[in-house]
Amino acid sequence: MDILGPDNAFWIDGEWLAWESIIDPEETKYSRLAELEREAELRLKYPNADPTLVPYFQDLLTLAEAYFGDTGQHLNVYGDIGELFGAIMYGIKLHKNHAKGSDGRLGNDFVEVKTISPNNSKEKTSVRLDRHFNKLLIVKIDDNFEVSGRLVKRANLPKRAGNNLRLSWADMPKAN
Repeated sequence: MDILGPDNAFWIDGEWLAWESIIDPEETKYSRLAELEREAELRLKYPNADPTLVPYFQDLLTLAEAYFGDTGQHLNVYGDIGELFGAIMYGIKLHKNHAKGSDGRLGNDFVEVKTISPNNSKEKTSVRLDRHFNKLLIVKIDDNFEVSGRLVKRANLPKRAGNNLRLSWADMPKAN
């Protein structure tokens, strides 16, 4: 046993108390330094993200995966996961829920986000062309709940008459 003294303890009520006996590990988890370190890690991993959104994204994805694992059914949260992914990975500033025309902004561009969920075996989605957007982000959540996205300019989408365009993940360009 180490001898307690001014180098490893403090004097209180006539006795030496070791620092370990009074530092609660739960308390240090919420310390300002720990918070700053966590934020720095998130900024490194997600340079375009608002760090406050990352835990919500991670929690929703974990919840969706756990729920599916326990019940074999899917929660109706994949659209929200896709939008949060766009905000985190691309820096899209999301509009309020149910905003008309697009889901968010990326600089001066309006962005529509479409999510392909794990229960979509054909890996296809549909986008309404009468919406106001300059870029389209297609987010895919696969069977292993891994998330990826492809951002494409509206001008690079296939030309089509009518208001609906059906897109396949396999046909989407990798980067744009």
